[in-house]
Amino acid sequence: MRDRSPFPEDAPVFVISVAAELAGMHPQTLRQYDRLGLVNPGRTPAGGRRYSARDVALLREVQRLSQEEGVNLAGIKRIIALEQEVDVLRDRVDALLTELQATRQPSTALVVWRPATRKTR
Repeated sequence: MRDRSPFPEDAPVFVISVAAELAGMHPQTLRQYDRLGLVNPGRTPAGGRRYSARDVALLREVQRLSQEEGVNLAGIKRIIALEQEVDVLRDRVDALLTELQATRQPSTALVVWRPATRKTR
């Protein structure tokens, strides 16, 4: 299945008002989450925030954890950090498995087999 979006998931394209509407939040909430380090939107040269589709999904997850699970913002920040660490570790495991698989490929080098010689008396 191919992504039909005209831009990458992490492209900072949404201004704060659009991102807030997409996430179902007030723009001031997004500013607060940015100050707390929960979501780190891209910035324009003039300093304006630009949110990506990934940022909007993260904002929705922050809202879900807060409202449905009752997790406080400090807990949410820790959860996000741990999930990001898990993603990095998964990527590293995948790379190591690929490397390991490559080393286990049959060699194309020519191997000469010689039977053991018997000592005669």
